[in-house]
Amino acid sequence: MTQVALRQGVTLRYIHKMLEAEGRTFSELVLGARLARAHRMLTDSRFASLSITEIAFASGFGDLSHFDHAFRRRFGATPSEVRHKLRDQDE
Repeated sequence: MTQVALRQGVTLRYIHKMLEAEGRTFSELVLGARLARAHRMLTDSRFASLSITEIAFASGFGDLSHFDHAFRRRFGATPSEVRHKLRDQDE
């Protein structure tokens, strides 16, 4: 988070206050951004050649099990189910 604050030219306290006002933690913000990126990649045919593992790692996840569980909680479907839904729509 220190790097984010430095890049944005703000203090750590300022970031904490912004997130506190939204009722979110920095970790929740990062997790949400990573999950959103993975979802976009899984539903974009340009990334169809990448495996789910490659997409998870490209989205910032280092643990595939954690990615799968977090993805399912957020989107109500597994990454595989989301990808298959895209393939079914293309057919």
